[in-house]
Amino acid sequence: MRRLRVRSLSLACLGAALALAGCGTAPPSRLLACGAGVAPVPSDDGARRSVTLSVLTYNIEGLGWPARSGRAAQLGEIGRHLAALRAAGEAPDIVLFQEMFSGAAKKAVLASGYPAIASGPRRTDRAPATGDERLPGKASVKRGEIGVHFMGGGLAVASRYPITGVRSQPYGRRSCAGIDCLANKGIMMVRIAVPGLPTPIDLYNTHMNSRGASKAPAARNLEAHDRQALEASRFIDATHDERFPVIFGGDFNMRRSQERWDNFTRYEPMTLVHKACSDGMFACDVRMSWDGDEPWMDTQDLQFFESGREISVEPVRVEAMFDGGPDSPELSDHDGFRVTYRMSWTAPAPPGSSCGEAP
Repeated sequence: MRRLRVRSLSLACLGAALALAGCGTAPPSRLLACGAGVAPVPSDDGARRSVTLSVLTYNIEGLGWPARSGRAAQLGEIGRHLAALRAAGEAPDIVLFQEMFSGAAKKAVLASGYPAIASGPRRTDRAPATGDERLPGKASVKRGEIGVHFMGGGLAVASRYPITGVRSQPYGRRSCAGIDCLANKGIMMVRIAVPGLPTPIDLYNTHMNSRGASKAPAARNLEAHDRQALEASRFIDATHDERFPVIFGGDFNMRRSQERWDNFTRYEPMTLVHKACSDGMFACDVRMSWDGDEPWMDTQDLQFFESGREISVEPVRVEAMFDGGPDSPELSDHDGFRVTYRMSWTAPAPPGSSCGEAP
C-alpha cells in the first residue's frame, strides 16, 4: 500500500509539472470576421470554377518538461518559419496542429501569424457518456490511468480564412489507455468561410491513442483506439453539414497496425488522400517519397476528404514539410503532411454563402 501511495504521489507530481509547463499560457485563439480576408482567384473554364486550398497536418511535439525538455527553441522556429512562409505567400492556407501542450507550443501557434485560430478540447471539458464497459486488463496508476487530465487535447487549427464555428469533444473516460490518459485527447471541428465559395468547408482535427508510447498492453491500447475511432465518427456525423465539403486530418496513430486500420475504416467512410493518389483515382502531383503499395501504413499523419453537394473536392498535390529538406527544417519528431485540394463548383455558383450558419 505504501509503495502504491508513493507511485501515486510521483505520478501526481509528474502530471502537475506537465500541466504547469503549459498552464501559464492560454490556449491560442484569434478571430477574423466572416467575409474578411483576400478571396482566392478562381480559375474558370466557362462551366466550372475552381480554387485550390492547402491543408497541413503537423504534430509539433509540444510536450513540456519533464516529458520533453529543450523544445522551446525548435517550437519557436516552427512559428517563425510558418510566419516567413506566410509573408512570402507560400504558407498552407490551413494548419491542423497536434501535441500543442506546453506554453512554448501555444506561443508558436500564435507566432505563425494566422489571422484565425481555434483550439480544443480544454483540460476540463467532459466527454458525453459512452458507457461503463472497462478496457481489457487492469488500469495502472504507474501508466497515468488515474481518471484525471493534466492537459487539454493539444489540438489547434490556424487558418488564413475566417473560422465561423468551432466544436470540440474529448474522447470518453474509458476510451484512453496508458500515458495518453493524462491529456484530454479528442477531436475538434472548425467551419471555414473561404470568400467566393458557395458554401463553407468543415475541417476536423484529432490526435488518437498511441501504441507503444502509451505504455499500456497491446489489447488495452487497441481497444481504446477502436473506441476513439467510433466516437470520432459519431462526432463528425453530429456536427458535419452534408451540404459542405469536409477534410479530416491529424495524428491517427495507425502506422503499421492493420488491426487499427481495420477498426478505423469500419466507422470512417471518407476517402484517404494517400490511397486516392497512389491508386490513380486523381491526378496527384506526389512530391514526397512513398514506399510500397500502401504508403499510408508508414505514417501516423493522414488526411481524408469528401465532397459537398455543391463543391467537389480532389487532392492535386501532396508534399512533406518540416522534413529536413532544403528550406524545410526538421523541428519535430513528425514531418508535416501538406495536401493541396482543388475545390470546384458549377459556374455561376449556386445561391449561397461561405459564411453559412455555425455548427
